[in-house]
Amino acid sequence: ASIGTFFRRSLRRAGRREGKDGASAAENTPPQVPQGKPGEGRSVFYSAGQFFFEYLVVVSLKKMPDGHYEPKITYQFPKRENLLKGQKEEEERLLQAIPLFCFPDGNNWAPVTEFTSETFSFVLTNVDGSRKIGYCRRLLPSGRGVRLPEVFCIISCLGCFGLFSKILDEVEKRRQISMAVIYPFMQGLRESPFPAPGKTVTIKSFIPESGTELIELTRPVDAHLEHVEFQALLQRLSPDLILRIFASAVLERRLIFLAEELSVLSQCIHAVAALLYPFTWAHTYIPVVPECLLDTVCCPTPFMVGIQMRHLEQVLEQPMEEALIVDLCEGKIIREVGDEEKILPEKLQNEMLKSLNRHNNNNNVHTSEQVNALVSEAFVHFFVRLVGHYASYIKWGRSGSGSFQERAFRKAIASKSCRGFVKKFVKTNMFSLFIEEAEKSRIPQEGNG
Repeated sequence: ASIGTFFRRSLRRAGRREGKDGASAAENTPPQVPQGKPGEGRSVFYSAGQFFFEYLVVVSLKKMPDGHYEPKITYQFPKRENLLKGQKEEEERLLQAIPLFCFPDGNNWAPVTEFTSETFSFVLTNVDGSRKIGYCRRLLPSGRGVRLPEVFCIISCLGCFGLFSKILDEVEKRRQISMAVIYPFMQGLRESPFPAPGKTVTIKSFIPESGTELIELTRPVDAHLEHVEFQALLQRLSPDLILRIFASAVLERRLIFLAEELSVLSQCIHAVAALLYPFTWAHTYIPVVPECLLDTVCCPTPFMVGIQMRHLEQVLEQPMEEALIVDLCEGKIIREVGDEEKILPEKLQNEMLKSLNRHNNNNNVHTSEQVNALVSEAFVHFFVRLVGHYASYIKWGRSGSGSFQERAFRKAIASKSCRGFVKKFVKTNMFSLFIEEAEKSRIPQEGNG
């Protein structure tokens, strides 16, 4: 138990430190764009009391002279002149990317009379590696006759998908009345501090004909799971496939996920990245790849990306290096390296498989939060069993800096198969970054665990 606690505490400290170094705004963290270093998992460790969001933009489809539609930002809150000084340069870069990620499906649109709202998220990575998350609600404005869908996108450094989905519910409700009703609600939200895990913040909001409403926004108790929905993964993939995907991710390979719905892509990719906790995926990470960036799959370095199924043929024609390609619609793997089932130590793999099967069979009994906790526990336990003794192999100098004794750490593992896996795992960026943080942050241990 003490090692598990140490894992969590050292990660929290890493998250807090990253936040202080942050790029420019009041919050600083999570998400990503064309190329990125991910660290989205770390976003959830940012302290309470920050702004909920940096800004809200509305992206609409504008008809161009050649007849196709192009996404453009048509509304922004707060207005540019109200932004903090340090935000302006960064904002220029972000504003160019946001429309692409709100309508990643290309320019082939036509006005419609009916459209089912969808919620999804994307991640933007700044030059300095800091991230922001775009929480999107694509909807059809109220009215008569044919209309084009528009996207309300909230840019935040905070990773909490469930909470922002609820905020977008409120935005959509107000959009059906008038754009003017959205402004005071977002102003009230921006003036409220982000609650601590398990705490609630109440926003007052006036709606014409309804009067003043009190909206309660509560963060889950377990902050590291608040941006995750493991149920989405379990509903689409068998436990056996999830473990093959996890094995590829843990060795930092190239992973491509396919689905038509943007919500499915973003939910499932966030879930796969969260399986790596307490480690963080440290390479290109794009939950929904815009059509114009499909050549990302030619990247020789590791990546984790989501692509709409309509682009499958185009993706397969690209000169790709070895990659794992997962079809989330059919629940199958289209292409793989071939060794995925042999990467993880067999005994631990079987234990995780049992655990996932048990949760899968009972997933109509468990709440979403319970499934998140149970699945996460199985994967954290995997890491604790394999590398949980790392703290005992950090040699501390008189100056207070630590030095990780990798060889002695590996030799301490009794099982040959576990030792073989760890030999590869210690070479990953995610392990190196974790150890770098541990070497800097000497935390008194409650025993040797």
